[in-house]
Amino acid sequence: MTVLVLRLAGPLQSWGDSSRFVRRNTRREPTKSGIIGLIAAAQGRRRVDAVEDLTHLIYGVRTDQPGELLRDFHTAQSSDGNSMMPLSSRYYLSDAVFVAGLEADTSLLEGIDDAIRNPAFPLYLGRRSCPPTGMLSLGLRQGSLIDVMRAEPWHASPGYQKRSRVSHVRLEFVRDALDSNESGEISRDVPVSFDPERREYLWRTIVRDSPIDVVNPYAVSGGDEPSAARHDPMSLLGGQ
Repeated sequence: MTVLVLRLAGPLQSWGDSSRFVRRNTRREPTKSGIIGLIAAAQGRRRVDAVEDLTHLIYGVRTDQPGELLRDFHTAQSSDGNSMMPLSSRYYLSDAVFVAGLEADTSLLEGIDDAIRNPAFPLYLGRRSCPPTGMLSLGLRQGSLIDVMRAEPWHASPGYQKRSRVSHVRLEFVRDALDSNESGEISRDVPVSFDPERREYLWRTIVRDSPIDVVNPYAVSGGDEPSAARHDPMSLLGGQ
């Protein structure tokens, strides 16, 4: 088994799977449809091109840096400038970092890896206003999706890792259900067509697996102790 590992980081990300009308939500982690769309853009596919061959990828994503939820208000005018459009709210994740894994045949993943490193179209993290920063592809790993994601080092920003202080951190991990017996959250998140004239999505089961324990390379001595035990300035007033 082979897994392609991607690092998804940028000032803003937005991964909507249920946005309607004037409210454009984002999930707390990248959607499978968003990742398939990114791959399709890298490969030079148009929105009207088929993507069924990509829907069979086994997908999982780890939250290395959760970021902050950001709400942005949008206003717009008609083309002639005579009327205002309804006020809309769009939600983003600010300064988040995710590690995504895609399990499939080696030959398929090698082609995807090459396309992401040399994309035909600009790539973005959910919306066109959200370009990625740094290198997207971390390369191919041998093993199952679960094993690879548990072995992958922590990819949060150095500043975030330094602020964490503790020697080990636990990261949220969600993935595709591996068989029909696994239960989880149901989401309409598998694209059949990105064609603007007939967008179509299928349902998938999302499993929230046990958190992944990773080593913090910037840990400080005593970092596993409660913060109050490390430094409690109010303790100086205990005898007064």
